[in-house]
Amino acid sequence: MSQDYDLAIKACPQAECLVKAGLQTRVLLPGDEKFTTRIESYWCNSAKLRPACIVQPCSVLEISTAVKALADADQLFAVRAGGHGNWAGNNNINEGVTIDLGLMNSTTYDTTSERAHIGPAAKWKHVYQELEKYGRVVAGGREAEVGVGGFLLGGGNTFYTGRYGFGCDNVIAYEVVLADGLIVTADATGKHADLFRALKGGSNNFGIVACFTMRTLPSGPLWGGFAVRPMDVMPAAAKAIVDFASNSSTDPDSTLNFTVCQIPRFGGDAVVTVCTNVAGVENPPAFEQFQKMPEVFNNLKMTTLQEVLSYTSLPPNYYNIWYTLSFKNDASIIAKANELHTQLASQVQEKVPDGDFTTHCSFQPIPRVVAQHSIAAGGNVLGLETYPHDIILIQANVSVRTQELADWARPRVRALIDGVRAFAETIESGVCPWLYINYASPDQEVLQGYGTENVRRMREVAIKYDPNGVFQRLCPGGFKITGVKD
Repeated sequence: MSQDYDLAIKACPQAECLVKAGLQTRVLLPGDEKFTTRIESYWCNSAKLRPACIVQPCSVLEISTAVKALADADQLFAVRAGGHGNWAGNNNINEGVTIDLGLMNSTTYDTTSERAHIGPAAKWKHVYQELEKYGRVVAGGREAEVGVGGFLLGGGNTFYTGRYGFGCDNVIAYEVVLADGLIVTADATGKHADLFRALKGGSNNFGIVACFTMRTLPSGPLWGGFAVRPMDVMPAAAKAIVDFASNSSTDPDSTLNFTVCQIPRFGGDAVVTVCTNVAGVENPPAFEQFQKMPEVFNNLKMTTLQEVLSYTSLPPNYYNIWYTLSFKNDASIIAKANELHTQLASQVQEKVPDGDFTTHCSFQPIPRVVAQHSIAAGGNVLGLETYPHDIILIQANVSVRTQELADWARPRVRALIDGVRAFAETIESGVCPWLYINYASPDQEVLQGYGTENVRRMREVAIKYDPNGVFQRLCPGGFKITGVKD
């Protein structure tokens, strides 16, 4: 280490405990080229905060050392896995320490057990690429650049959800670093089975996951792609979405992501329908109604998972405002959400006349059978099994270039969600309590929607494994179980 580095690290009191713990070579400081590179590599501009320093452990033992050192020093910290979180403070921190798991990004396959061992910072495109060498795949993310850690700890909606449940339902074991530095393996049958279940949707409330062990599935060609259609298909499309969700149990291998959007750089408003069938069935009946609608373009074909990943990607280096809601599978609610998105898109167009923005509202069917898959896999904490209907999950988004525009847009995206909720509440069981944490805004009450029993379960697990509340007090990012009021 250079003398300048030694002086700089001595001038960073937040790093002192890490240096004393023997992690000096893992610490990045402001002014370091690597520090700047890591900050700029966050997908969303909102997440590009300025920590006092970054520590990059390269093993579970070094994660343990870092967590224990920070906890003993009562030092605020954040945890970054893939870096795809979209709001400030979720996976980064101003003036604290960011534990950057970027070096923990490997994927290995065990041919005997047919299990994959995946690092938290791996990106799904690389996970699939490695497993394809063995003719295997996992129920993982649907976007290439999304990281493993946050996705799975939030539940994880996948191309295989209709057949095998959420991504978290396909995790067999978690290697977890607890607040006191203890390293444990949590699985369904061992002495940490309570922690295992809580991690299936419970986010970063309990520790840092250093490795996810997942069951694998046979890979192969899939049928899918996307179609671009004019906005006037929407009245018919709302019914088609409802029918798709209602009939999902007859075709669990098909998935639908139906998005109304305004993208000026690509010509303005449009409907983009991403369709997949992971069993490789060409033109399955599930999409028949959609394929009868007028279209501008489609590339539906026999293809690969890697190619389909690119179709749902949003560009980096924007400020992204996301809100989410889940509601009953009902065409009138879908139509209302579309109406409110049209109003939002018009407002943004007027505010950003140069057209450097994106708005969208994505509709994703979640059939009731998904909850049954979750139960069969040992359960999770999402609480979907208590809701008696098929669900439509929506994600509302505005992407803009500046913080000022993001501040302007946030209440307007929230107003869209509030408007949909108010309309859905006029319909019996119209609102589903579950909010998808990976799409949620920090001002939404996510964990409350998991239900009283799951909130109780998560509280008990948090107290048992982190009695001093390290991940509640010192790691403020994310949705905290201590923030749920009775």
